[in-house]
Order: sequence, then structure tokens, then C-alpha cells
Amino acid sequence: MKRRLLHVAAGMLAAAAFGMAPAVHAQSALPDYLSSLSGTTPPTAVDLATKNVLQLNVSMFGLYENAGMAFRKNIMAKHPIILALFSGAGGRMILYRPGQPPLEAPSVPRVYQVQKSLGHSTMAISEVVLPYINNAADKTWVAPMRAYLTEMKSALDGIGSADEPADWHANSRAILENNIAFMEDCLTKGVITMEATQAFANKQGPFLKLAINWAASTQVKHWMGVLDGWKKDLGADWDKTYAASNTIYVARQNNVLFSVLAQYFGPEAINDRLIMIETISFTTTPEDMLTSMVRIISDRAVGSLFFNSPRLMDYELMGGDGRKTIISEMKARGKDAFLPPAVPFGSKQWPTLISGGSGPASLDDLK
Repeated sequence: MKRRLLHVAAGMLAAAAFGMAPAVHAQSALPDYLSSLSGTTPPTAVDLATKNVLQLNVSMFGLYENAGMAFRKNIMAKHPIILALFSGAGGRMILYRPGQPPLEAPSVPRVYQVQKSLGHSTMAISEVVLPYINNAADKTWVAPMRAYLTEMKSALDGIGSADEPADWHANSRAILENNIAFMEDCLTKGVITMEATQAFANKQGPFLKLAINWAASTQVKHWMGVLDGWKKDLGADWDKTYAASNTIYVARQNNVLFSVLAQYFGPEAINDRLIMIETISFTTTPEDMLTSMVRIISDRAVGSLFFNSPRLMDYELMGGDGRKTIISEMKARGKDAFLPPAVPFGSKQWPTLISGGSGPASLDDLK
């Protein structure tokens, strides 16, 4: 066999020496079930080179995730972490201590949820009626309102036994009674008028304001009591503790959980060890919060390594050059750029609106 192969090889070399190419068999045709699927269009050199570069960014996220696991382990082995998460029950707070299991704080007293539910009951009615004001021809609102009216009456029947201080019952009862009177009036007349809706809103305002005040004070007092205990237990480790709260846009200003944490961490910790993480939903998981927080902390080392600034990565990295380009492009158009003042990296300003202005800033300021 070896000798035969040597003869074949020698023949091919001889053929090549005399300019003769060995015969090449034609490629067999693909079967029908593959012919419509097989084949590619080769990319241009530019497209292929660009794709190879862009793949580096795609692969970066996998590397980032792997490194994040190591960063997280190291950070949590040296620093306590507090997560303050929004919830419909007044929030959650979880304390992570090095070498110990997570400690979840007790929930806000249930009276908070009672007041919040009463306030939301009036809001829910407005959501039902607003699309149909002065629209007598459309009765789509009738069935949902009848169903909600039944639930409202059940709540009113037992409001005297609800979990709240006895001297709050009268206000809670008034909210429910006003809700029921408005709903019954709309159903009886078969139409929702602007006049009736505005009168209902005006009547409910003072009662809702009390419920909001009671809910907020209950929530704040509870969490301050929790943090009193945690700060005492952590002792000197408090000064190296990180904390974060989550928020969506509508809860960003005057965020209760972040504002309470700030009282214990102080001004110098804001945007340093105390972080507000913006999200796209009211609630998020502790796992997602920890992942985000670890990434923020670890990115600061990258800023220090490459640009000698530990807080550079807390900002949009291209923001400075983007700002310069906006200014020059607007100047080329004969206009001034509209931009806020440049803020130094590492600013300790609140991560919410802090500039002054005219107009009401609280419920107490409103008429």
C-alpha cells in the first residue's frame, strides 16, 4: 500500500513538472433540501474588519460579568452593604455583613399600607373616570366602576377594625364614603361630568393629605429606628459601609429611603458610599441591585488606573467631549448651547433636583 501511494505521488509530481494539472472532480450538487439553505455571501474586507472590531465590545460584557463575580466577593468580604429597595409595603432594607448571612429588617407597620391603599383608592377612581368625562355615549367605564364600588363598600363596612390608630378611623371613613358617593352619583346619572369630578377632587384633597402625612411619618420613623440599631451594631465598620436605594423617575425627587439613609451617612458619603440607582420599574431584586452597585464601585478602579480619577467612571465617559461638541455645533448654527453647569467628578450634591426656583415644593405649599 505504501509503495502504491509513493507511485501516485511521484506521478502527480511528474505531471506538475510538465505543466499538467491532475484532474479535479466536479463538486457534487447539493440535495434539494439543502440547496435553498446553503451558501453565503462573502463580506467585504471593510465589513469583516469592522465586525471583528465590534465583536470585542460584545465579548467585553461576558468578561465584565466574570470579573464582577470576583469583585463582588472581595468587596462584600471587606465592606458591609445596605440595600434599601422600594416596595408597596413601605420598602425593604437588607444588611449584608462580611462573613454573615443577610439580615432583612422588619417591615414597615401595616398601618402604612392601610393609608397608602386609601389614597390609591381615590387615584384608581380617577383612572377609571378621566377618559370618559363628558362622554355620555361611551359606557365602558360602568362595569369596572360597579365592581370597584362593591369592593369599596366592603372596605367601608370594616374600616372601624382596620389596623390603624383609632383617631385615624374618621379620616379613613371619610375617604371611603366620598369615593362611594361619587361613584354612585356617576352610575345613577350614567355620565361623568367635569363639574362633578372636580367637586369630588376638591372634597377629597384634605382627607388625602392627612393619609399621606400619616403614611410618610410611619415609614420614616420605622426606617430610622432600623438604622439606629444597625449603625450601633456595626460600630466602626459603619464608616466603610456602602448603601444604595433604587428609584424610578416619579419617586426620584424627595426619595424617602435615600433621604433617610443620608441622615446616617452624612454629606460626604453621597455619591460615594451612598448611591441612588435609577431603574425603569418601581421594584427590583436585591441581586440586580448588588450587581449594579458592585459595577459602580469596581469601575472606579478603572478610572483611577487609566485616567487618575476614581470618580470619572461615575459619569458618562464621553459626556465631556460631547459637551464640547454640542457647544461648538450650536455656535456654528449661530446659537448658544443650553447646558447645565459642568459638575466636578466626585460631586457630593444630592442626585436629585437641588436648584432653587419659585412655586410650591410640598403639599403644604399647595392651596
